[in-house]
Amino acid sequence: YHQWHTKETQLSKFNQTEIEAMLGSYTKVLFVRDPFHRLIATFLQGMGSSPSFSSFVEDVLDSETHSTSGDWKPLVSLCQPCLVRYDYVVMFGFHRQELGHLLRRAGLPVDSLLLKFTDTEVLWTYRWLTEQMFSELSIQQKKQLSRFYRWDLAAFPFSSSLLSD
Repeated sequence: YHQWHTKETQLSKFNQTEIEAMLGSYTKVLFVRDPFHRLIATFLQGMGSSPSFSSFVEDVLDSETHSTSGDWKPLVSLCQPCLVRYDYVVMFGFHRQELGHLLRRAGLPVDSLLLKFTDTEVLWTYRWLTEQMFSELSIQQKKQLSRFYRWDLAAFPFSSSLLSD
């Protein structure tokens, strides 16, 4: 479907028939990450101008009614998993295992293309960091974040997310 490869690649710019044809012709992979981890990463990358994580979360919650940054916007609103039938959903923390499967399915060499980190190290670091950052938040902020990300938490198996509680 190279005739649709233009500078304007947002699906919303095409009609329903074109969208269905395009999506049917591609292997669709969705990479998902615990929304709270996404917030932490955005804060640590300096994407917010807040001096503390708690005030950054407050800014995010205040911006819920305004145009929200894609960095912390709920995944369900960004990738439309109820409308798009993804062939693969890859969870952060299982990249090595799941990407190996995808590469094998595509007939590509697995060992030379996989990331060099181990998922267990990444998961341990995020577990510790998540607990530290979560402890900075008020009960009200925790409840508001859980409500803000409720559709992500319902759509994806973030069973260990602190926002699920």
